[in-house]
Amino acid sequence: MSFGFLGIQMGFALQNANVSRIFQTLGAEIDDIPILWVAAPLTGLIVQPIIGYFSDRTWHPKLGRRRPYFLAGAILASLALIIMPNSPVLWFAAGMLWIMDASINVSMEPFRAFVGDNLPEEQRTKGFAMQSFFIGIGAYVASKLPNILTYLGVSNTAPEGIIPDSVKYSFYIGGAAFFIAVLWTVVFSKEYTPEEMEAFEAAEKEDDFEKEKQSESWFISNGKSHLIKGIIAVTIGLITTYLIYHFNLKKDLYVLTLGLITLGGVALIISGLMQQNKNTKGGFITIMNDFQSMPKMMKQLAWVQFFSWFALFSMWIYMTPAITEYIYGTTDTTSEAYNIGANQVGEMFANYNLVAAIVAFLLPVLAKATSRKFTHFLALVSGGFGLISIYFISEPSTFLVEWLPMIGVGIAWASILSIPYAMLSGSLPASKMGYYMGVFNFFIVIPQLVAASILGFLVSYFFESQPVYALLIGGASMILAGVLSLAVNDNTSTTELINE
Repeated sequence: MSFGFLGIQMGFALQNANVSRIFQTLGAEIDDIPILWVAAPLTGLIVQPIIGYFSDRTWHPKLGRRRPYFLAGAILASLALIIMPNSPVLWFAAGMLWIMDASINVSMEPFRAFVGDNLPEEQRTKGFAMQSFFIGIGAYVASKLPNILTYLGVSNTAPEGIIPDSVKYSFYIGGAAFFIAVLWTVVFSKEYTPEEMEAFEAAEKEDDFEKEKQSESWFISNGKSHLIKGIIAVTIGLITTYLIYHFNLKKDLYVLTLGLITLGGVALIISGLMQQNKNTKGGFITIMNDFQSMPKMMKQLAWVQFFSWFALFSMWIYMTPAITEYIYGTTDTTSEAYNIGANQVGEMFANYNLVAAIVAFLLPVLAKATSRKFTHFLALVSGGFGLISIYFISEPSTFLVEWLPMIGVGIAWASILSIPYAMLSGSLPASKMGYYMGVFNFFIVIPQLVAASILGFLVSYFFESQPVYALLIGGASMILAGVLSLAVNDNTSTTELINE
């Protein structure tokens, strides 16, 4: 069930470790890199709940419920991975990132629900830990590919504006691995029929969360609430957009004011008008109303996810410019020093994924001895201090740069990929597992959009465009996420689950 994640994460790892390098090679300035990354989280915000909603309602006699989406996403993502490193200009690369991330999301979102579908509650912590293991292995290999190919004699430098062959061939290998790994899961795994799922759900009494069928008056009242909130959000979004324009602030902030606040308000207005007009049968209304009535644990985990992924996105955006400028002292993308530093970032990302693969199976043991939320707290605090430690490194030694910070990040990464999903899946109705896993992704992509919109502003206006400070902000954010995880009401202890 989890083997496909090896390929999916190879795609994500190549993206995370090399896209900033590709953007800089094609002429992007440091302050412009976050806004170029905005395509990735925006795509996830749109694609994942839609894919989750439809995969809940899909049943193919041979491919089942989730596997049609695995396969379609794998084909599209593999093609995008091959095209991405051949981008001729910056705008083309930004567009390819959009397409590539959308394709990866089509495959990835149903995989989360897949484990929830196929495993009983007592096996889910181990099931998501298995996903973390394959994610770690896939990302480790993918992150090391440019260095491996350089060692084998493939060129690691290129003329100005040209992506080095070591990066190109890494993406080709990643595209092939993505398709093969996902195809393995499609061919060799099985899914339960809708009738069997209904029987399991009834036996486990998961329908406790299901809302009663709402009356017409409820929809009218709820629509009025959505309409008022939407008007307020649009007003705030437009006013703050004008202030950004008037004071000539960084245009990245438009992502927050126009992209999140204003468009979110527009969605609420549309939902409000439709419900007041008694048009309540469509998928859009279902998505909007289910979002507002999500389980309490999901709301608590939302804040933990927000600050965890804000930290991760700051690392993925700024690690390459931070290492090459802060430690190697160069911003010349054609220089040997820059490309050595960029390859070292690949090694760093490989190492934190290797740590995550190893730690993945230790987390359930620690959770059994303590609790899942305390385990998540320790892991996130370790990751936060790992990011902060980079500020105190002044020489490009292998241990200090490639390993010391990444041990903590790897521990956090293993926990981020498993513990929240294990806690969440037990509180979700089986009939909406895919949709709510997609909605849970909101709290991964919204912080990424916030990071893309404000990090460039913060680094430019307060830290003299020194990217290493973005890593300090990210470290503090991850520590805060760890503290917030202690407030999660995880009623089902891992000890009970394992004993069962």
